[in-house]
Amino acid sequence: MKGNKFWQDFKAFALKGNVMDLAVGVIIGGAFGKIVSSLVADVLMPVLGLLVGGINFTDLHITLKAAKEVDGVLQPAVQINYGNFMQSTFDFLVIAFSIFLFIRLLAKLQDKKEPAAAPAPPAPSNEERLLTEIRDLLAESKGAEKGN
Repeated sequence: MKGNKFWQDFKAFALKGNVMDLAVGVIIGGAFGKIVSSLVADVLMPVLGLLVGGINFTDLHITLKAAKEVDGVLQPAVQINYGNFMQSTFDFLVIAFSIFLFIRLLAKLQDKKEPAAAPAPPAPSNEERLLTEIRDLLAESKGAEKGN
């Protein structure tokens, strides 16, 4: 019985609109990240490398220990690949800037929408109705007295 309640709760949670929106956002964000990474790696970084003298940023590194062969087995070099870090940082900056521009565009589009109609005022309470009737009766009686 408890297991059935657990699955019902999980189903209610998983099918809420916000969870589904989040899932779609994550999938689109992953695809967008790949596109931006390709833009940076394949378009922007080669141009930037050319501008600074033909440097390929992904090849930049500091070698801490050179590769060497020991007993017929090649031991790889120990390197700090700061060029890859620069590439990833540039990817992040381009993605962050793109998201900023998209959010700004959405905000401008929302500002241009028609303002929502003001909600109707709430119905008067019983007290207010009674006071209004008393006011009207008093006004009628004063008008009748003046007319006589």
